[in-house]
Amino acid sequence: MTTSKASSLIGTRLNRRTALKGIAASAGLVAAPGFVRYSQAQSSAPIKIGFQSHRTGIGAAYGRWYEKTTAAAIKLINDAGGINGRPVEIIIEDDGTDPGRGAEVIGKFATQHKVDVAYGTLFSHVVIGSAPAAGEAKLPYFVVSEGHHVASTKLNRYVFQPGITDVKSQIQAMAPWIAGNVGKKVTQIFPDFAFGYDHRDYLPPALKAQGSEVIAQIAIPPTESSFTKYFPQIPADTEVLYHVMVGPAVLTFVKELGEFYGTNRPQLFGFIDSLEAVDINSPGLEFLDGSHFWEGSPRYAQDNDSEAQKAYRAAVGIDENGAALGDPKDVSTAAHMFGCWETLYVIKKAMEDSGYKGPEDRAKLVEATEALTAFAEGPEHPQGDKTFNGKIHQCFGHQNISKVEGGKLKVVHRTTIEDGLYEPEGDYTIQPL
Repeated sequence: MTTSKASSLIGTRLNRRTALKGIAASAGLVAAPGFVRYSQAQSSAPIKIGFQSHRTGIGAAYGRWYEKTTAAAIKLINDAGGINGRPVEIIIEDDGTDPGRGAEVIGKFATQHKVDVAYGTLFSHVVIGSAPAAGEAKLPYFVVSEGHHVASTKLNRYVFQPGITDVKSQIQAMAPWIAGNVGKKVTQIFPDFAFGYDHRDYLPPALKAQGSEVIAQIAIPPTESSFTKYFPQIPADTEVLYHVMVGPAVLTFVKELGEFYGTNRPQLFGFIDSLEAVDINSPGLEFLDGSHFWEGSPRYAQDNDSEAQKAYRAAVGIDENGAALGDPKDVSTAAHMFGCWETLYVIKKAMEDSGYKGPEDRAKLVEATEALTAFAEGPEHPQGDKTFNGKIHQCFGHQNISKVEGGKLKVVHRTTIEDGLYEPEGDYTIQPL
Protein backbone atom coordinates (compact mmCIF):
# COMPACT_ATOMS: atom_id res chain seq x y z
CA MET A 1 0.00 0.00 0.00
CA THR A 2 1.37 3.40 -0.93
CA THR A 3 0.15 6.80 0.14
CA SER A 4 1.71 9.55 -1.94
CA LYS A 5 -0.39 12.41 -0.61
CA ALA A 6 0.35 13.97 2.76
CA SER A 7 -3.31 14.77 3.17
CA SER A 8 -4.20 11.10 3.37
CA LEU A 9 -1.96 10.61 6.39
CA ILE A 10 -2.88 13.90 7.97
CA GLY A 11 -6.50 12.85 7.67
CA THR A 12 -6.20 10.14 10.34
CA ARG A 13 -9.13 10.31 12.66
CA LEU A 14 -8.33 13.41 14.70
CA ASN A 15 -11.58 15.08 15.60
CA ARG A 16 -12.01 18.81 15.29
CA ARG A 17 -11.69 19.47 19.01
CA THR A 18 -8.42 17.50 19.19
CA ALA A 19 -7.03 19.24 16.13
CA LEU A 20 -7.83 22.65 17.59
CA LYS A 21 -6.07 21.73 20.82
CA GLY A 22 -3.02 20.67 18.84
CA ILE A 23 -3.04 23.84 16.78
CA ALA A 24 -3.31 25.91 19.95
CA ALA A 25 -0.34 24.07 21.41
CA SER A 26 1.73 25.06 18.37
CA ALA A 27 0.59 28.68 18.32
CA GLY A 28 3.86 29.79 19.86
CA LEU A 29 5.75 28.15 17.01
CA VAL A 30 3.60 29.85 14.38
CA ALA A 31 4.13 33.27 15.92
CA ALA A 32 7.83 32.81 16.62
CA PRO A 33 10.41 35.17 15.10
CA GLY A 34 11.71 33.90 11.79
CA PHE A 35 8.46 32.17 10.83
CA VAL A 36 8.47 31.70 7.06
CA ARG A 37 5.40 30.87 5.04
CA TYR A 38 5.72 28.51 2.09
CA SER A 39 5.38 31.30 -0.48
CA GLN A 40 8.46 33.03 0.96
CA ALA A 41 10.70 29.97 0.79
CA GLN A 42 13.29 29.58 -1.95
CA SER A 43 11.38 26.51 -3.12
CA SER A 44 7.77 25.66 -2.38
CA ALA A 45 8.27 22.02 -3.38
CA PRO A 46 7.51 19.75 -0.43
CA ILE A 47 10.15 18.04 1.62
CA LYS A 48 9.42 14.35 1.20
CA ILE A 49 9.77 11.97 4.13
CA GLY A 50 9.48 8.29 3.26
CA PHE A 51 7.66 6.55 6.11
CA GLN A 52 8.53 2.84 6.33
CA SER A 53 5.43 1.68 8.19
CA HIS A 54 4.51 -1.67 9.73
CA ARG A 55 0.99 -1.64 8.30
CA THR A 56 0.87 -5.43 8.22
CA GLY A 57 2.73 -8.24 9.96
CA ILE A 58 3.50 -8.59 13.67
CA GLY A 59 4.13 -4.85 14.05
CA ALA A 60 0.78 -3.69 12.66
CA ALA A 61 -0.57 -2.30 15.96
CA TYR A 62 2.54 -0.18 16.32
CA GLY A 63 2.43 0.87 12.69
CA ARG A 64 -1.12 2.17 13.00
CA TRP A 65 -0.29 4.33 16.01
CA TYR A 66 3.02 5.42 14.50
CA GLU A 67 0.99 6.73 11.58
CA LYS A 68 -1.44 8.56 13.86
CA THR A 69 1.40 10.18 15.78
CA THR A 70 3.22 11.12 12.60
CA ALA A 71 0.05 12.69 11.19
CA ALA A 72 -0.40 14.84 14.28
CA ALA A 73 3.22 16.01 14.34
CA ILE A 74 3.33 16.80 10.62
CA LYS A 75 0.12 18.79 10.91
CA LEU A 76 1.68 21.00 13.58
CA ILE A 77 4.95 21.31 11.65
CA ASN A 78 3.11 22.34 8.48
CA ASP A 79 0.79 24.69 10.38
CA ALA A 80 3.93 26.37 11.74
CA GLY A 81 5.48 26.88 8.30
CA GLY A 82 6.92 23.47 7.48
CA ILE A 83 10.68 22.96 7.31
CA ASN A 84 12.81 25.76 5.89
CA GLY A 85 9.60 27.37 4.69
CA ARG A 86 8.51 24.29 2.75
CA PRO A 87 5.59 21.94 3.43
CA VAL A 88 6.37 18.40 4.51
CA GLU A 89 4.84 15.45 2.66
CA ILE A 90 4.75 11.95 4.13
CA ILE A 91 4.96 9.05 1.67
CA ILE A 92 4.02 5.71 3.23
CA GLU A 93 5.12 2.24 2.17
CA ASP A 94 4.17 -0.91 4.06
CA ASP A 95 7.18 -3.09 4.91
CA GLY A 96 5.06 -5.94 6.30
CA THR A 97 7.31 -5.91 9.39
CA ASP A 98 9.68 -7.94 7.21
CA PRO A 99 13.43 -7.29 6.73
CA GLY A 100 13.44 -8.18 3.03
CA ARG A 101 10.48 -5.98 2.24
CA GLY A 102 12.03 -3.29 4.40
CA ALA A 103 15.10 -3.15 2.17
CA GLU A 104 12.86 -3.04 -0.91
CA VAL A 105 10.92 -0.13 0.57
CA ILE A 106 14.13 1.83 1.19
CA GLY A 107 15.14 1.24 -2.43
CA LYS A 108 11.73 2.40 -3.60
CA PHE A 109 11.99 5.56 -1.51
CA ALA A 110 15.39 6.34 -3.03
CA THR A 111 14.70 5.61 -6.69
CA GLN A 112 10.96 5.90 -7.26
CA HIS A 113 9.65 8.38 -4.72
CA LYS A 114 12.97 10.27 -4.48
CA VAL A 115 12.37 11.20 -0.85
CA ASP A 116 14.67 13.43 1.13
CA VAL A 117 14.93 11.07 4.11
CA ALA A 118 13.49 7.73 5.26
CA TYR A 119 11.91 7.39 8.67
CA GLY A 120 9.75 5.49 11.10
CA THR A 121 10.85 1.88 11.44
CA LEU A 122 10.33 0.09 14.77
CA PHE A 123 11.13 -3.63 14.68
CA SER A 124 14.84 -4.31 15.05
CA HIS A 125 15.14 -7.01 12.41
CA VAL A 126 13.56 -4.67 9.85
CA VAL A 127 15.97 -1.87 10.75
CA ILE A 128 18.95 -4.22 10.45
CA GLY A 129 17.68 -5.57 7.13
CA SER A 130 17.01 -2.09 5.73
CA ALA A 131 20.09 -0.21 6.91
CA PRO A 132 22.47 -1.45 4.17
CA ALA A 133 20.06 -0.23 1.48
CA ALA A 134 19.92 3.20 3.13
CA GLY A 135 23.70 3.35 3.27
CA GLU A 136 24.09 2.33 -0.36
CA ALA A 137 21.57 4.95 -1.47
CA LYS A 138 23.13 7.55 0.87
CA LEU A 139 19.62 8.12 2.18
CA PRO A 140 19.44 9.40 5.79
CA TYR A 141 17.36 6.84 7.70
CA PHE A 142 15.81 7.99 11.00
CA VAL A 143 14.45 4.98 12.89
CA VAL A 144 12.09 4.90 15.86
CA SER A 145 13.19 1.57 17.22
CA GLU A 146 14.72 0.57 20.57
CA GLY A 147 17.36 -1.99 19.76
CA HIS A 148 21.05 -1.39 20.34
CA HIS A 149 21.70 -1.97 16.63
CA VAL A 150 22.18 1.73 15.82
CA ALA A 151 24.19 2.68 18.91
CA SER A 152 26.42 -0.40 18.53
CA THR A 153 27.84 1.35 15.40
CA LYS A 154 27.38 -1.89 13.46
CA LEU A 155 25.14 -0.25 10.85
CA ASN A 156 26.28 2.78 8.84
CA ARG A 157 26.61 6.54 9.00
CA TYR A 158 23.24 7.19 7.39
CA VAL A 159 21.20 5.53 10.17
CA PHE A 160 20.07 7.52 13.23
CA GLN A 161 17.97 6.86 16.34
CA PRO A 162 17.57 10.32 17.88
CA GLY A 163 14.03 10.20 19.30
CA ILE A 164 13.91 7.08 21.48
CA THR A 165 16.39 5.36 23.80
CA ASP A 166 17.91 1.94 23.20
CA VAL A 167 17.50 -1.28 25.18
CA LYS A 168 21.04 -1.27 26.55
CA SER A 169 20.48 2.16 28.10
CA GLN A 170 17.00 1.28 29.32
CA ILE A 171 18.17 -1.89 31.08
CA GLN A 172 21.20 -0.24 32.64
CA ALA A 173 19.02 2.56 34.02
CA MET A 174 16.43 0.23 35.53
CA ALA A 175 18.58 -2.63 36.82
CA PRO A 176 19.29 -0.99 40.21
CA TRP A 177 15.57 -0.52 40.85
CA ILE A 178 14.73 -4.08 39.80
CA ALA A 179 17.43 -5.56 42.04
CA GLY A 180 16.52 -3.36 44.99
CA ASN A 181 12.74 -3.62 44.81
CA VAL A 182 11.62 -6.77 43.01
CA GLY A 183 14.04 -9.67 43.55
CA LYS A 184 17.49 -11.18 43.03
CA LYS A 185 16.93 -14.38 41.01
CA VAL A 186 15.59 -13.49 37.58
CA THR A 187 14.25 -15.57 34.70
CA GLN A 188 13.93 -13.85 31.32
CA ILE A 189 11.33 -14.48 28.63
CA PHE A 190 12.07 -12.62 25.41
CA PRO A 191 11.29 -12.71 21.67
CA ASP A 192 13.66 -14.74 19.53
CA PHE A 193 14.98 -11.97 17.28
CA ALA A 194 17.29 -8.96 17.45
CA PHE A 195 15.26 -6.86 19.91
CA GLY A 196 14.97 -9.81 22.29
CA TYR A 197 18.68 -10.55 22.00
CA ASP A 198 19.47 -7.10 23.34
CA HIS A 199 17.50 -7.99 26.49
CA ARG A 200 19.20 -11.40 26.61
CA ASP A 201 22.68 -9.88 26.32
CA TYR A 202 22.45 -6.71 28.41
CA LEU A 203 20.24 -7.66 31.36
CA PRO A 204 22.57 -10.26 32.97
CA PRO A 205 25.61 -7.96 33.34
CA ALA A 206 23.43 -5.03 34.44
CA LEU A 207 21.80 -7.12 37.18
CA LYS A 208 25.08 -8.77 38.18
CA ALA A 209 26.51 -5.31 38.90
CA GLN A 210 23.62 -4.89 41.36
CA GLY A 211 24.10 -8.22 43.13
CA SER A 212 21.33 -10.05 41.23
CA GLU A 213 21.55 -12.86 38.68
CA VAL A 214 19.70 -14.18 35.65
CA ILE A 215 19.14 -17.88 36.31
CA ALA A 216 17.36 -18.78 33.06
CA GLN A 217 16.66 -17.31 29.64
CA ILE A 218 13.73 -18.45 27.47
CA ALA A 219 13.50 -17.33 23.83
CA ILE A 220 10.09 -17.52 22.15
CA PRO A 221 9.44 -16.99 18.41
CA PRO A 222 7.70 -13.62 17.90
CA THR A 223 5.09 -15.31 15.70
CA GLU A 224 4.13 -17.85 18.42
CA SER A 225 0.40 -18.01 19.17
CA SER A 226 0.45 -20.11 22.36
CA PHE A 227 2.96 -19.98 25.18
CA THR A 228 1.96 -22.48 27.87
CA LYS A 229 4.51 -25.05 26.67
CA TYR A 230 7.36 -22.66 27.50
CA PHE A 231 6.38 -21.90 31.09
CA PRO A 232 7.56 -25.21 32.64
CA GLN A 233 11.10 -24.10 31.71
CA ILE A 234 10.90 -21.38 34.39
CA PRO A 235 13.01 -22.52 37.40
CA ALA A 236 11.08 -23.04 40.62
CA ASP A 237 13.37 -20.71 42.56
CA THR A 238 12.65 -17.76 40.26
CA GLU A 239 11.95 -14.62 42.27
CA VAL A 240 11.40 -12.29 39.31
CA LEU A 241 9.96 -13.13 35.91
CA TYR A 242 11.25 -10.53 33.47
CA HIS A 243 9.10 -10.64 30.33
CA VAL A 244 9.15 -8.73 27.08
CA MET A 245 7.00 -10.07 24.24
CA VAL A 246 5.83 -8.46 21.01
CA GLY A 247 3.29 -9.03 18.27
CA PRO A 248 -0.43 -9.77 17.96
CA ALA A 249 -0.39 -12.60 20.53
CA VAL A 250 0.75 -10.53 23.52
CA LEU A 251 -2.70 -10.70 25.14
CA THR A 252 -2.59 -14.48 24.87
CA PHE A 253 0.88 -14.48 26.41
CA VAL A 254 -0.10 -12.58 29.54
CA LYS A 255 -3.38 -14.46 29.91
CA GLU A 256 -1.67 -17.85 29.69
CA LEU A 257 1.00 -16.70 32.10
CA GLY A 258 -1.72 -15.90 34.63
CA GLU A 259 -3.44 -19.23 34.06
CA PHE A 260 -0.16 -21.08 34.55
CA TYR A 261 0.69 -19.45 37.88
CA GLY A 262 -2.70 -18.65 39.37
CA THR A 263 -2.26 -16.67 42.61
CA ASN A 264 1.16 -18.16 43.41
CA ARG A 265 3.56 -16.45 41.05
CA PRO A 266 6.99 -14.81 41.12
CA GLN A 267 7.20 -11.05 41.05
CA LEU A 268 6.65 -9.79 37.52
CA PHE A 269 8.65 -7.10 35.76
CA GLY A 270 7.66 -6.57 32.18
CA PHE A 271 8.53 -4.31 29.34
CA ILE A 272 5.25 -2.72 28.27
CA ASP A 273 5.81 -4.33 24.86
CA SER A 274 4.10 -7.36 26.43
CA LEU A 275 0.99 -5.21 26.82
CA GLU A 276 1.26 -2.51 24.13
CA ALA A 277 -2.08 -1.85 22.38
CA VAL A 278 -3.76 -4.19 24.93
CA ASP A 279 -6.37 -3.05 27.47
CA ILE A 280 -4.90 -3.77 30.90
CA ASN A 281 -8.44 -4.41 32.14
CA SER A 282 -9.05 -7.24 29.66
CA PRO A 283 -10.58 -10.34 31.27
CA GLY A 284 -7.85 -12.66 32.51
CA LEU A 285 -5.30 -9.96 33.28
CA GLU A 286 -6.32 -9.43 36.90
CA PHE A 287 -3.21 -11.30 38.03
CA LEU A 288 -1.06 -8.39 36.77
CA ASP A 289 -2.20 -6.24 39.70
CA GLY A 290 0.84 -5.26 41.72
CA SER A 291 3.31 -6.06 38.95
CA HIS A 292 5.64 -3.54 37.31
CA PHE A 293 6.29 -2.45 33.73
CA TRP A 294 8.82 -0.34 31.91
CA GLU A 295 7.28 2.49 29.90
CA GLY A 296 9.06 4.94 27.63
CA SER A 297 6.21 7.42 27.83
CA PRO A 298 3.37 6.57 30.24
CA ARG A 299 0.16 5.19 28.74
CA TYR A 300 -2.01 6.68 31.47
CA ALA A 301 -2.06 10.40 32.18
CA GLN A 302 -0.09 11.13 35.36
CA ASP A 303 -0.81 13.74 38.01
CA ASN A 304 2.44 15.57 37.26
CA ASP A 305 2.15 15.60 33.46
CA SER A 306 3.72 18.69 31.91
CA GLU A 307 1.75 21.05 29.69
CA ALA A 308 3.78 19.76 26.76
CA GLN A 309 2.76 16.17 27.55
CA LYS A 310 -0.89 17.18 27.82
CA ALA A 311 -0.76 19.03 24.48
CA TYR A 312 0.97 16.06 22.83
CA ARG A 313 -1.66 13.61 24.09
CA ALA A 314 -4.44 15.87 22.82
CA ALA A 315 -2.79 16.24 19.43
CA VAL A 316 -2.29 12.50 18.87
CA GLY A 317 -5.81 11.83 20.11
CA ILE A 318 -5.50 9.69 23.23
CA ASP A 319 -7.55 9.98 26.41
CA GLU A 320 -6.35 9.80 30.04
CA ASN A 321 -6.23 5.99 29.77
CA GLY A 322 -4.09 6.03 26.64
CA ALA A 323 -6.91 4.88 24.34
CA ALA A 324 -8.17 6.63 21.23
CA LEU A 325 -10.53 9.48 21.99
CA GLY A 326 -14.05 8.12 21.62
CA ASP A 327 -12.95 4.48 21.42
CA PRO A 328 -11.73 3.03 24.75
CA LYS A 329 -11.02 -0.32 23.09
CA ASP A 330 -8.47 1.20 20.71
CA VAL A 331 -5.46 1.23 23.05
CA SER A 332 -2.36 3.10 21.91
CA THR A 333 1.30 2.14 21.80
CA ALA A 334 2.10 5.15 23.96
CA ALA A 335 5.41 3.83 25.29
CA HIS A 336 6.95 3.95 21.81
CA MET A 337 4.99 6.22 19.49
CA PHE A 338 6.18 9.46 21.12
CA GLY A 339 9.48 8.67 19.40
CA CYS A 340 7.86 9.43 16.03
CA TRP A 341 6.84 12.90 17.18
CA GLU A 342 10.27 13.66 18.64
CA THR A 343 12.21 12.22 15.69
CA LEU A 344 10.30 14.38 13.22
CA TYR A 345 11.26 17.46 15.21
CA VAL A 346 14.89 16.30 15.21
CA ILE A 347 14.75 15.99 11.42
CA LYS A 348 13.27 19.49 11.27
CA LYS A 349 16.01 20.90 13.50
CA ALA A 350 18.82 19.22 11.55
CA MET A 351 17.41 20.37 8.20
CA GLU A 352 17.19 23.93 9.47
CA ASP A 353 20.69 23.83 10.96
CA SER A 354 22.13 22.52 7.69
CA GLY A 355 20.12 24.81 5.44
CA TYR A 356 18.86 21.69 3.70
CA LYS A 357 17.49 22.32 0.20
CA GLY A 358 17.44 18.90 -1.43
CA PRO A 359 19.13 15.50 -1.84
CA GLU A 360 22.39 17.18 -2.76
CA ASP A 361 22.54 18.35 0.88
CA ARG A 362 22.16 14.92 2.48
CA ALA A 363 25.79 14.82 3.63
CA LYS A 364 25.30 18.20 5.28
CA LEU A 365 22.15 16.88 6.93
CA VAL A 366 24.03 13.88 8.34
CA GLU A 367 26.73 16.15 9.76
CA ALA A 368 24.17 18.57 11.21
CA THR A 369 22.38 15.69 12.94
CA GLU A 370 25.67 14.43 14.36
CA ALA A 371 26.37 17.93 15.70
CA LEU A 372 23.23 17.90 17.88
CA THR A 373 23.90 17.41 21.60
CA ALA A 374 20.70 17.91 23.59
CA PHE A 375 16.92 18.26 23.28
CA ALA A 376 15.01 20.27 25.86
CA GLU A 377 11.73 18.98 27.26
CA GLY A 378 8.82 20.87 25.73
CA PRO A 379 6.33 20.79 22.84
CA GLU A 380 8.86 19.17 20.50
CA HIS A 381 10.08 16.66 23.09
CA PRO A 382 7.15 15.97 25.42
CA GLN A 383 8.54 12.70 26.81
CA GLY A 384 11.37 14.59 28.50
CA ASP A 385 14.76 16.15 27.95
CA LYS A 386 17.44 14.09 26.22
CA THR A 387 21.10 14.15 25.30
CA PHE A 388 22.38 12.99 21.92
CA ASN A 389 25.70 11.36 21.12
CA GLY A 390 26.54 12.13 17.51
CA LYS A 391 29.31 9.53 17.40
CA ILE A 392 26.86 6.66 17.91
CA HIS A 393 23.72 8.38 16.51
CA GLN A 394 21.78 7.61 19.69
CA CYS A 395 19.83 9.66 22.22
CA PHE A 396 19.71 9.09 25.98
CA GLY A 397 16.70 9.98 28.11
CA HIS A 398 14.49 9.06 31.03
CA GLN A 399 12.81 5.71 31.69
CA ASN A 400 9.59 5.14 33.64
CA ILE A 401 8.80 2.19 35.90
CA SER A 402 5.05 1.87 36.45
CA LYS A 403 3.00 -0.29 38.82
CA VAL A 404 -0.35 -1.84 37.98
CA GLU A 405 -2.76 -0.45 40.56
CA GLY A 406 -6.54 -0.45 40.32
CA GLY A 407 -6.51 -1.31 36.63
CA LYS A 408 -4.13 1.50 35.72
CA LEU A 409 -0.41 2.05 35.34
CA LYS A 410 1.04 4.53 37.81
CA VAL A 411 4.63 5.73 37.47
CA VAL A 412 6.53 4.90 40.66
CA HIS A 413 10.09 5.60 39.50
CA ARG A 414 11.67 7.76 36.80
CA THR A 415 15.34 7.31 36.01
CA THR A 416 17.81 10.08 35.23
CA ILE A 417 19.61 10.48 31.92
CA GLU A 418 22.87 9.69 33.70
CA ASP A 419 21.49 6.32 34.84
CA GLY A 420 21.43 5.10 31.26
CA LEU A 421 24.70 6.50 29.88
CA TYR A 422 27.37 4.10 28.65
CA GLU A 423 30.68 4.40 26.82
CA PRO A 424 30.42 4.53 23.00
CA GLU A 425 31.44 1.33 21.21
CA GLY A 426 32.51 3.08 18.03
CA ASP A 427 32.27 6.28 16.03
CA TYR A 428 30.13 6.72 12.93
CA THR A 429 31.59 10.17 12.25
CA ILE A 430 34.88 8.68 11.04
CA GLN A 431 33.08 6.78 8.28
CA PRO A 432 33.10 8.42 4.82
CA LEU A 433 29.92 10.04 3.58
